Amino acid sequence: MVSIPAVTWWFTGGPLSWESALLKGFNFKGGLVIRPEFSALMIGLVLYTAAFIGENVRSGIQSVGIGQINSSNALGLTPGLTMRKVILPQALRVIIPATTNDYTSLVKNSSLAVAIGYPDMVSIGGTIIGQSDQAIEVIAMWMGVYMTINLMVSMIMNWLNAKVQLIGR
Repeated sequence: MVSIPAVTWWFTGGPLSWESALLKGFNFKGGLVIRPEFSALMIGLVLYTAAFIGENVRSGIQSVGIGQINSSNALGLTPGLTMRKVILPQALRVIIPATTNDYTSLVKNSSLAVAIGYPDMVSIGGTIIGQSDQAIEVIAMWMGVYMTINLMVSMIMNWLNAKVQLIGR
């Protein structure tokens, strides 16, 4: 579980840096440093993706028939139990496929961080291309990394989708 964040950290060149803060002159030097490119990327991707996933959840909850909710109320279930035991198990069947697309889109959109100058594996690859003229190999490496990440996300989401689907209908 720790390996995925560690690999991401290594590829991104460490968007956060931590060193001891020391008083030098009239100001402190060091401490926790968050690059502005990383902050802009994080805020933009979080807001963009959260809007789509929120819409997926809303539409999934609304896809459950009103009769299901009325039945749970007639049985005397509390609103919390109704959501947890009746609505969400049915809504997940609608939510997961659409959310899979959003997660793979998130991986692809993070590659657009190159446009704002984010120092990740693409900038390192640009240096390699400039020094060795091996553009095809470097581009193939970029494609392989993004394809691997997308395939891992798809595998996890397909496994989750298979767990919530109805069996033998």
